[in-house]
Amino acid sequence: MAEVEEPPEGVDAAVPNGARIYDFMLGGKDNYLADRRVGEEMVNANPTAPLTARANREFLGRAVRFLAAEQGIRQFIDIGAGLPTQQNVHQVAGAVAPDSRVVYVDYDPVVVAHARALLSTADTVRVAERDLRRPEEILADPEVLGLIDFSEPVAVLLVAILHFVGPDDDPHGIVARLRAKMAPGSHLVLSHTASESPGEIMEAAQRGFRASGAPLTPRTRAGIGEFFDGFDLVDPGLVDVREWRPALGGGAAGLPELPWTIVGGVGRLR
Repeated sequence: MAEVEEPPEGVDAAVPNGARIYDFMLGGKDNYLADRRVGEEMVNANPTAPLTARANREFLGRAVRFLAAEQGIRQFIDIGAGLPTQQNVHQVAGAVAPDSRVVYVDYDPVVVAHARALLSTADTVRVAERDLRRPEEILADPEVLGLIDFSEPVAVLLVAILHFVGPDDDPHGIVARLRAKMAPGSHLVLSHTASESPGEIMEAAQRGFRASGAPLTPRTRAGIGEFFDGFDLVDPGLVDVREWRPALGGGAAGLPELPWTIVGGVGRLR
C-alpha cells in the first residue's frame, strides 16, 4: 500500500496511532508505515483481527439504521469517530432520514482534518476536536451545540472507544456525565472489547495499541453492562457485535469464530 500524502502539521507519522491502525484493519488508505507495522504484527498474532474490526463497523451501521428507522432518532454524536470510511454515521442515518444531524467527535488531529475535508459542504454534519475523557468540553463545544438540541432525544455513539479509557480516567463516570445531558428517549450505542479472548490474542492487541499511546483495557461483560446504568437495553441486549440484529445487514451468518470478542448493545434512556 502506498504511503499517504504529507501528514497534517503537528502529526508525527513515525508514531503509530490507534485510529490509523483501525483504518489499516478496515482496509483503508489513511495510515502510515508505523501504523501498518503495528497492524501487521497484530494480524500475524491474530489473522482474524480485520474481521473483528469489520464486524464492529457493521454493528455501528446496523445500530444507526435501527435508531433512525425504528426509533425516530434524528441527532447523533459519534465520539471517538475515527477516520472516515465507507458507510459513515451521517450516510447511514441520512439514507433513512435526510434531516438527520450528526456531530463527529475525536481528539486526533488527523481524524479531524480528514473529516472536515470530507464534510466541508455538509450542513447537517459537523466535526469537533475533543477528548472523551473530558465530556464536559464535548457537551459545551460550539460545533456540538450548533447542531444538537439536548432537550430532544439524541443518540450518543461510543463504539470501540471506551476500551481505550483506563480505570484512572473513570470511564463509568464519563458515561454518567454524558447520560445526565441526554433527554429521556435518547439512546446509547456502545461496543467494547470483552475480556474473553485467549491471553496471547489480547496481549498482541494490547501491545500494538500501547505502542500507539492508546492502551487497550478489556472488561468483563458485567463491567461493560454497567455502562448502561439508567438505560434499558433493547433486544437482543449486550451480545457479540455480530449477533446484534444481524437481519438488518451484515451479521454473524457465515463468519468464522473470532477469538477477539467485541460485544455491543443499544440502550434507551428511561
